[in-house]
Amino acid sequence: MKKQGKTILEYTLLIILACIFIFPLLWMIFSSMKPEEAIYVDMSSIKALLPSLHPSDWLETYKTLFARFNVPQYILNSIVYAVVITVGSTVVNAMAGYAFAKFEFRGKKFLFGLLLILLIVPVETIIITQFTVVHTLGILNTRLAVVLPMMANMFFIYLFRNFFMAVPDEIIESVKLDGANYWTIFWKIMLPMSKPAVATVGTLSFIASWNDYLWPLMVLTDTEKFPLQVAITNINTTQPVYTNQVMAILTISTIPLIIVYIVAQKYILQGLGGSGTGIK
Repeated sequence: MKKQGKTILEYTLLIILACIFIFPLLWMIFSSMKPEEAIYVDMSSIKALLPSLHPSDWLETYKTLFARFNVPQYILNSIVYAVVITVGSTVVNAMAGYAFAKFEFRGKKFLFGLLLILLIVPVETIIITQFTVVHTLGILNTRLAVVLPMMANMFFIYLFRNFFMAVPDEIIESVKLDGANYWTIFWKIMLPMSKPAVATVGTLSFIASWNDYLWPLMVLTDTEKFPLQVAITNINTTQPVYTNQVMAILTISTIPLIIVYIVAQKYILQGLGGSGTGIK
């Protein structure tokens, strides 16, 4: 009986916590499905968490938003950046993790120790250095400037390294005897065995690139290349500003993140929990 009461209390607290996070999300979505004046009228009642009672109003805000701004171009830019960064980050960090896990080379321990130290360095402290490097390379105001610095990530390398360490060396040696080289071993053996790590890194890379605001704002001046997050600021400052349109663009930017997380959440839990190397 005591255990049952504890379970009820836990679920009650979890439901309350979920509601705290869900209510702002619902308000954002339903505010984008109302006329501008209805948002302020409904603010102090339960109607704030309900869409307009007239279904014809639900998509009207989105039609007006797409007519005022080049939203499809911003969405396409964000998708391109996110996909390129996700694929590139997975491959680059997996190769680095593979090297730290299975190769022996001079300075390996020192480099890995330096990697762990860099994990505690905030990204904001090196962003000026990154900008200087990008400027020196002559790729400012290009899409390459947005994606290139986000390919490598110390935490992702560490994550892949831990997964690859769990793969027995006997498997690699047996494949070598069959004539496979290191590249084949990486693609055919190591990467398929680390699906939870791939899913975790891919999901976190996608979320980070999709939500990134500061870096694209620093390196891009051409509005046609802006990702959605930077475009949101322009929409929020272009007069006249309509709250329902701001809520609409925020809803559009949130939907892909929810879909990606729902699809990959099982692998994320396995990956961050350090389990599930694919070995049975």
